[in-house]
Amino acid sequence: MNNLTPLIFLALGAGFIFWMFWRARPEIKPEELRASLKAGTAVLVDVREPSEWSTGTAKQAALLPLSDLRGARKQWQAFLDKNQGKQLFLYCQSGTRSSMAAAQLRREGRNARNAGSLAAIDRAGWPLCKTRR
Repeated sequence: MNNLTPLIFLALGAGFIFWMFWRARPEIKPEELRASLKAGTAVLVDVREPSEWSTGTAKQAALLPLSDLRGARKQWQAFLDKNQGKQLFLYCQSGTRSSMAAAQLRREGRNARNAGSLAAIDRAGWPLCKTRR
């Protein structure tokens, strides 16, 4: 190994971290999010896992874990059928999983966007609940 190898790995690692943060950014402005939800043209979805919901969720958000979207879709399929034609705004803890879920749903022809993190939903002025199941 030469002296550049550690620097190359460091640069690749930094690039990966930057890419993950870039990918997790919200794809919607707070004003647009609030307006669409209030108008009923969009629905909000928390894609975190059930064990995470006890820390709080956005009011009126559908609680649909990413694992179900990628798996059997026992919960997701009925939700998607019911909300055909609506925009889906997805969020999680940091925005990373919601970004992956939105990308998957877009590949399937759905109108899905990453709303970012639960903190971003709070900053957008959408009310939060302390605990929900």
